[in-house]
Amino acid sequence: MTDLTGKVAVVTGAARGIGAAIASRLARDGATVAVVDLEPELTKPTVEAILASGGAAVGVGCDVANEGAVRAAAERIAAEQGSIDVLVNNAGVTRDNLLYKMSALDWDTVLDIHLRGSFLWARHAQQHMVDRRWGRIVSLSSTSALGNRGQANYATAKAGIQGFTKALAIELGPFNINVNAVAPGFIETELTKATAERVGVDFGKLKDGAKAGVALRRIGRPEDVAGVVSFLCSEDSAYVSGQIIYVAGGPRG
Repeated sequence: MTDLTGKVAVVTGAARGIGAAIASRLARDGATVAVVDLEPELTKPTVEAILASGGAAVGVGCDVANEGAVRAAAERIAAEQGSIDVLVNNAGVTRDNLLYKMSALDWDTVLDIHLRGSFLWARHAQQHMVDRRWGRIVSLSSTSALGNRGQANYATAKAGIQGFTKALAIELGPFNINVNAVAPGFIETELTKATAERVGVDFGKLKDGAKAGVALRRIGRPEDVAGVVSFLCSEDSAYVSGQIIYVAGGPRG
Protein backbone atom coordinates (compact mmCIF):
# COMPACT_ATOMS: atom_id res chain seq x y z
CA MET A 1 0.00 0.00 0.00
CA THR A 2 1.16 3.54 -0.75
CA ASP A 3 2.49 5.34 2.32
CA LEU A 4 2.07 9.11 2.07
CA THR A 5 2.31 9.77 5.79
CA GLY A 6 3.56 13.30 6.34
CA LYS A 7 2.89 14.34 2.74
CA VAL A 8 0.50 17.07 1.59
CA ALA A 9 -1.53 16.34 -1.54
CA VAL A 10 -3.54 18.78 -3.62
CA VAL A 11 -6.37 17.34 -5.73
CA THR A 12 -8.22 19.75 -8.01
CA GLY A 13 -11.81 19.15 -9.07
CA ALA A 14 -12.20 16.94 -6.02
CA ALA A 15 -15.78 17.73 -5.03
CA ARG A 16 -17.16 14.61 -6.71
CA GLY A 17 -16.54 11.76 -9.11
CA ILE A 18 -12.98 10.79 -9.97
CA GLY A 19 -11.49 13.71 -8.04
CA ALA A 20 -13.33 12.78 -4.85
CA ALA A 21 -12.23 9.15 -5.19
CA ILE A 22 -8.59 10.22 -5.66
CA ALA A 23 -8.73 12.57 -2.67
CA SER A 24 -10.22 9.83 -0.48
CA ARG A 25 -7.63 7.29 -1.63
CA LEU A 26 -4.66 9.59 -0.99
CA ALA A 27 -6.05 10.41 2.46
CA ARG A 28 -6.31 6.67 3.14
CA ASP A 29 -2.66 6.43 2.05
CA GLY A 30 -1.79 8.84 4.85
CA ALA A 31 -1.61 12.20 3.08
CA THR A 32 -3.19 15.40 4.29
CA VAL A 33 -5.38 16.28 1.31
CA ALA A 34 -6.32 19.74 0.09
CA VAL A 35 -9.66 19.16 -1.63
CA VAL A 36 -9.85 21.88 -4.27
CA ASP A 37 -12.92 22.90 -6.23
CA LEU A 38 -14.51 26.06 -7.58
CA GLU A 39 -16.26 27.01 -4.31
CA PRO A 40 -15.37 25.95 -0.75
CA GLU A 41 -18.93 24.74 -0.14
CA LEU A 42 -18.60 22.20 -2.95
CA THR A 43 -15.68 20.49 -1.19
CA LYS A 44 -17.57 19.78 2.05
CA PRO A 45 -18.95 16.29 1.20
CA THR A 46 -15.50 15.01 0.20
CA VAL A 47 -13.77 16.63 3.18
CA GLU A 48 -16.38 15.36 5.64
CA ALA A 49 -16.16 11.82 4.22
CA ILE A 50 -12.37 11.83 4.61
CA LEU A 51 -12.55 13.18 8.16
CA ALA A 52 -15.24 10.65 9.09
CA SER A 53 -12.97 7.82 7.95
CA GLY A 54 -10.09 9.08 10.07
CA GLY A 55 -8.18 10.94 7.37
CA ALA A 56 -6.97 14.54 7.18
CA ALA A 57 -8.41 17.00 4.69
CA VAL A 58 -9.16 20.67 4.13
CA GLY A 59 -11.44 22.26 1.56
CA VAL A 60 -10.12 25.03 -0.67
CA GLY A 61 -12.09 27.10 -3.16
CA CYS A 62 -10.19 27.98 -6.34
CA ASP A 63 -10.87 28.78 -9.97
CA VAL A 64 -8.00 26.80 -11.50
CA ALA A 65 -7.92 29.00 -14.60
CA ASN A 66 -7.36 32.16 -12.54
CA GLU A 67 -3.68 32.75 -11.84
CA GLY A 68 -4.26 34.90 -8.78
CA ALA A 69 -6.64 32.38 -7.27
CA VAL A 70 -4.21 29.51 -7.85
CA ARG A 71 -1.32 31.46 -6.35
CA ALA A 72 -3.35 32.35 -3.28
CA ALA A 73 -4.61 28.79 -2.82
CA ALA A 74 -1.15 27.25 -3.22
CA GLU A 75 0.39 29.73 -0.78
CA ARG A 76 -2.37 29.10 1.75
CA ILE A 77 -2.03 25.33 1.54
CA ALA A 78 1.77 25.43 1.83
CA ALA A 79 1.63 27.86 4.76
CA GLU A 80 -1.07 26.01 6.70
CA GLN A 81 -0.02 22.42 5.93
CA GLY A 82 3.73 22.85 5.61
CA SER A 83 4.30 22.08 1.93
CA ILE A 84 2.85 20.70 -1.27
CA ASP A 85 4.29 17.27 -2.06
CA VAL A 86 1.70 15.80 -4.42
CA LEU A 87 -0.39 17.52 -7.08
CA VAL A 88 -3.21 15.82 -8.94
CA ASN A 89 -4.57 17.95 -11.80
CA ASN A 90 -8.09 16.59 -12.13
CA ALA A 91 -10.31 19.67 -12.60
CA GLY A 92 -12.16 19.61 -15.87
CA VAL A 93 -15.39 20.29 -17.73
CA THR A 94 -16.95 19.24 -21.02
CA ARG A 95 -18.62 21.44 -23.61
CA ASP A 96 -19.27 18.80 -26.26
CA ASN A 97 -20.49 19.73 -29.72
CA LEU A 98 -19.68 19.22 -33.36
CA LEU A 99 -17.09 21.70 -34.58
CA TYR A 100 -19.51 23.78 -36.66
CA LYS A 101 -21.74 24.21 -33.59
CA MET A 102 -18.93 24.75 -31.09
CA SER A 103 -18.55 28.33 -29.88
CA ALA A 104 -15.26 30.03 -29.15
CA LEU A 105 -16.39 30.17 -25.51
CA ASP A 106 -16.89 26.38 -25.49
CA TRP A 107 -13.37 25.96 -26.83
CA ASP A 108 -11.75 28.45 -24.45
CA THR A 109 -13.56 27.17 -21.36
CA VAL A 110 -12.43 23.59 -21.83
CA LEU A 111 -8.82 24.46 -22.68
CA ASP A 112 -8.57 27.02 -19.91
CA ILE A 113 -9.71 24.68 -17.15
CA HIS A 114 -7.85 21.57 -18.32
CA LEU A 115 -4.64 23.01 -19.74
CA ARG A 116 -4.23 26.45 -18.20
CA GLY A 117 -5.39 25.08 -14.86
CA SER A 118 -2.85 22.25 -14.95
CA PHE A 119 -0.10 24.66 -15.99
CA LEU A 120 -0.86 27.16 -13.23
CA TRP A 121 -1.13 24.58 -10.46
CA ALA A 122 2.02 22.76 -11.59
CA ARG A 123 3.97 26.00 -11.76
CA HIS A 124 3.01 27.04 -8.23
CA ALA A 125 3.26 23.56 -6.67
CA GLN A 126 6.61 22.56 -8.17
CA GLN A 127 8.56 25.22 -6.31
CA HIS A 128 7.76 23.49 -3.02
CA MET A 129 8.70 20.10 -4.47
CA VAL A 130 11.98 21.46 -5.82
CA ASP A 131 12.86 22.84 -2.40
CA ARG A 132 12.28 19.42 -0.79
CA ARG A 133 13.79 17.43 -3.69
CA TRP A 134 10.71 15.19 -3.80
CA GLY A 135 7.40 15.45 -5.56
CA ARG A 136 4.68 13.76 -7.56
CA ILE A 137 2.54 15.42 -10.23
CA VAL A 138 -0.23 13.39 -11.83
CA SER A 139 -2.55 14.94 -14.41
CA LEU A 140 -5.76 13.49 -15.77
CA SER A 141 -5.84 12.92 -19.51
CA SER A 142 -8.43 10.71 -21.25
CA THR A 143 -8.86 8.18 -24.01
CA SER A 144 -10.56 11.10 -25.80
CA ALA A 145 -7.03 12.38 -26.44
CA LEU A 146 -6.95 9.78 -29.21
CA GLY A 147 -9.89 11.52 -30.89
CA ASN A 148 -13.62 11.53 -30.27
CA ARG A 149 -16.53 12.86 -32.32
CA GLY A 150 -18.04 16.01 -30.88
CA GLN A 151 -15.12 16.62 -28.54
CA ALA A 152 -12.59 18.63 -30.54
CA ASN A 153 -12.03 20.92 -27.55
CA TYR A 154 -11.85 18.14 -24.94
CA ALA A 155 -9.69 15.87 -27.11
CA THR A 156 -7.28 18.72 -27.77
CA ALA A 157 -7.06 19.57 -24.07
CA LYS A 158 -6.47 15.95 -23.03
CA ALA A 159 -3.86 15.44 -25.75
CA GLY A 160 -2.20 18.63 -24.55
CA ILE A 161 -2.04 17.21 -21.03
CA GLN A 162 0.02 14.33 -22.39
CA GLY A 163 2.55 16.62 -24.05
CA PHE A 164 2.67 18.80 -20.95
CA THR A 165 3.35 15.75 -18.80
CA LYS A 166 6.25 14.56 -20.93
CA ALA A 167 7.87 17.99 -21.09
CA LEU A 168 7.49 18.57 -17.35
CA ALA A 169 8.94 15.14 -16.54
CA ILE A 170 12.13 16.14 -18.37
CA GLU A 171 12.33 19.55 -16.65
CA LEU A 172 11.61 18.36 -13.12
CA GLY A 173 13.30 14.97 -13.16
CA PRO A 174 16.65 16.34 -11.89
CA PHE A 175 14.83 17.46 -8.72
CA ASN A 176 13.42 13.99 -7.96
CA ILE A 177 9.94 14.99 -9.10
CA ASN A 178 7.98 12.38 -11.03
CA VAL A 179 5.40 13.61 -13.52
CA ASN A 180 2.86 11.26 -15.09
CA ALA A 181 -0.63 11.25 -16.54
CA VAL A 182 -3.56 8.89 -16.22
CA ALA A 183 -5.96 8.55 -19.15
CA PRO A 184 -9.29 7.02 -18.11
CA GLY A 185 -11.75 5.49 -20.51
CA PHE A 186 -15.49 5.43 -19.79
CA ILE A 187 -15.86 5.92 -16.03
CA GLU A 188 -19.30 5.94 -14.42
CA THR A 189 -19.71 9.27 -12.65
CA GLU A 190 -22.34 11.95 -12.15
CA LEU A 191 -20.69 13.85 -15.00
CA THR A 192 -21.03 11.03 -17.54
CA LYS A 193 -24.63 10.50 -16.46
CA ALA A 194 -25.37 14.22 -16.85
CA THR A 195 -23.74 14.20 -20.28
CA ALA A 196 -26.01 11.36 -21.38
CA GLU A 197 -29.07 13.22 -20.12
CA ARG A 198 -28.01 16.41 -21.86
CA VAL A 199 -27.78 14.72 -25.27
CA GLY A 200 -30.93 12.69 -24.69
CA VAL A 201 -29.31 9.24 -24.49
CA ASP A 202 -30.45 6.61 -21.99
CA PHE A 203 -27.54 6.18 -19.57
CA GLY A 204 -28.10 2.44 -19.22
CA LYS A 205 -27.94 1.95 -22.97
CA LEU A 206 -24.89 4.21 -23.17
CA LYS A 207 -23.11 2.08 -20.56
CA ASP A 208 -24.08 -1.15 -22.30
CA GLY A 209 -22.69 0.15 -25.58
CA ALA A 210 -19.47 1.30 -23.96
CA LYS A 211 -19.07 -1.97 -22.06
CA ALA A 212 -19.22 -3.99 -25.27
CA GLY A 213 -16.07 -2.30 -26.49
CA VAL A 214 -14.09 -2.84 -23.29
CA ALA A 215 -11.83 -5.88 -23.05
CA LEU A 216 -12.74 -6.43 -19.38
CA ARG A 217 -16.45 -6.10 -20.25
CA ARG A 218 -17.27 -3.67 -17.48
CA ILE A 219 -17.52 0.07 -17.00
CA GLY A 220 -14.80 1.77 -15.04
CA ARG A 221 -15.28 3.14 -11.53
CA PRO A 222 -13.66 6.25 -10.01
CA GLU A 223 -11.80 3.94 -7.62
CA ASP A 224 -10.12 2.25 -10.59
CA VAL A 225 -8.51 5.58 -11.50
CA ALA A 226 -7.72 6.45 -7.88
CA GLY A 227 -5.77 3.21 -7.44
CA VAL A 228 -3.45 4.03 -10.34
CA VAL A 229 -2.95 7.59 -9.10
CA SER A 230 -2.06 6.16 -5.69
CA PHE A 231 0.59 3.94 -7.27
CA LEU A 232 2.06 6.88 -9.19
CA CYS A 233 2.41 8.78 -5.90
CA SER A 234 4.16 5.88 -4.16
CA GLU A 235 7.80 4.96 -3.81
CA ASP A 236 7.04 1.87 -5.90
CA SER A 237 6.77 4.21 -8.90
CA ALA A 238 10.02 6.03 -8.14
CA TYR A 239 11.47 5.15 -11.58
CA VAL A 240 8.29 5.90 -13.53
CA SER A 241 8.05 9.37 -15.06
CA GLY A 242 6.78 10.97 -18.24
CA GLN A 243 4.31 8.14 -18.79
CA ILE A 244 0.69 8.09 -19.91
CA ILE A 245 -1.18 5.22 -18.28
CA TYR A 246 -4.51 4.31 -19.84
CA VAL A 247 -7.11 3.13 -17.32
CA ALA A 248 -9.65 1.89 -19.81
CA GLY A 249 -10.20 -1.82 -19.21
CA GLY A 250 -8.11 -2.77 -22.24
CA PRO A 251 -5.36 -1.60 -24.60
CA ARG A 252 -5.32 1.96 -25.87
CA GLY A 253 -2.78 4.29 -27.45
